[in-house]
Amino acid sequence: MSFHAINRDRTGHVYRQIAKSLEGEIKQRYKIGDALPSEMVLAARFGVNRHTIRHAVDLLVDAGLVERRHGSGTFVLGMIDYAINAKTRFTEQLEGSGLSTDTEILNHIIAPASAGVARRLNLRENEDVVFIETRRRADGLPFCLVSHFFPAKEFDEPLSHYSGGSLHSFLAEHLNLHLRRIESLITSTLPQGDDAQLLSMPQNSPVLRVKSLNVSEATGEPVEYALTRFRADRVQLSVMV
Repeated sequence: MSFHAINRDRTGHVYRQIAKSLEGEIKQRYKIGDALPSEMVLAARFGVNRHTIRHAVDLLVDAGLVERRHGSGTFVLGMIDYAINAKTRFTEQLEGSGLSTDTEILNHIIAPASAGVARRLNLRENEDVVFIETRRRADGLPFCLVSHFFPAKEFDEPLSHYSGGSLHSFLAEHLNLHLRRIESLITSTLPQGDDAQLLSMPQNSPVLRVKSLNVSEATGEPVEYALTRFRADRVQLSVMV
């Protein structure tokens, strides 16, 4: 066990010194998903009480370096490179990078199209669309939320059989429909509604919002409009042309 000397003069709070030391260790020795030592172990290492350690870890959480999981501990976060191009596929791309993935369906309903959704899908305002909202995880941690919109006339019945996994792979397998992304608009904003809770992130931390339009490769007709919200502290978007 190693002990760390802490300067206890008045030039800075002890917990800030500990946070800085831990930040250096995280960047040099830890990988995404690794667990930090327990508060008790860290308190012994630094010669402080657990309350001080908790304050230090709070700073790391606020900085987006670690995440507390209730009942499990504190785990290291990190940037994931995510390429956006005409053929972007969440599952294939992340699993190709050695990360495990899963997709959870949060909502699946028929709803009237808003003016913006209708315009992108060449529909009339309030015309029915299939709305599917999914939460995607990478290595067990929330990665993004996606709101998918499809014209209900063509896709209500086939999408009623979708139960998870890659949505585009489902369309290719069951409808022989292959999609191509033709537009991606990226902005930074604060999470809205319950997005922060679903992404297990602070309400005052930003998300990267990507508005995408996918068309049929065969006909060029709009098929899917998607609104994706990524945790900005977990992803680096690479736009491929």
